[in-house]
Amino acid sequence: MTAQMRLRPDGSLHLHHGPIDCILRAWGDAAELRAAYTKVTHAFPAVLPELCAELSTLRQPAGPALRGPVAQRMRAACLPFATTHFITPMAAVAGAVADHLLAALCEGRRLDRAFVNDGGDIAFHLAPHATFACGLVSDLDAPGLDGTFTLAHHHPARGLATSGAGGRSFSLGIADSVTVLAANAASADAAATLIANAVDLPGHAAITRVPAHTLDPDSDLGDRLVTRHVGALTAPEIARALSAGQALAASLHAAGTIHAAVLTLRGRCTTIGLPSHALAA
Repeated sequence: MTAQMRLRPDGSLHLHHGPIDCILRAWGDAAELRAAYTKVTHAFPAVLPELCAELSTLRQPAGPALRGPVAQRMRAACLPFATTHFITPMAAVAGAVADHLLAALCEGRRLDRAFVNDGGDIAFHLAPHATFACGLVSDLDAPGLDGTFTLAHHHPARGLATSGAGGRSFSLGIADSVTVLAANAASADAAATLIANAVDLPGHAAITRVPAHTLDPDSDLGDRLVTRHVGALTAPEIARALSAGQALAASLHAAGTIHAAVLTLRGRCTTIGLPSHALAA
């Protein structure tokens, strides 16, 4: 299995290596772009081997020191939560990869803007006066554009991540999606995972859960119950589940750990840190 890298007709770069599948793009002077793309293609092939070398530690609760640059980003993103929540560095893997590749892309370069999208977890760079329009996906099992919001240079967020009961990762909760903006993509990834876990109705008969290890023997969640199906819910139940996630998101926002969050469940949406008019259909 070797790293594959391909420049696409639209000017973006597709990087693929095992489970890592990234799209990145930068804007700026042509010479700067060539240098940036060369740097990131040199950095990418080492990412997966370095993660695999520390995989057993990465699947343990956050705490032990790690060696590789991506692994260190994963640990740093999860460590603030480790005393109050079960979390392993794997909760931040996609975001940390995006941050690492963005750093390689931008180091020493003058770029107008750039992003690295690793499966929906996005790290981005904005020069003054540059903006990014970000899309909101409310149902990870049926991806579609459900809203947009615009980020400008003055906004402190440089990372965006989405988690929920659908998609490629396991969740302990029932959120259709939780999208988080934070200082970097790894921090957003970890926070989105925990907030999505908190959107829940423990013990509800309509929710089917199974031990994570029965779906993936190597899962870092072990025998913890992960959500597989959510049946019919009443409007008050939906509101109660969202309220539980909103409480955690509000506390993280007040502490400065995240800059904003959007939580969705069964067509209902609640936001933290975004004005009511920020989401455009």
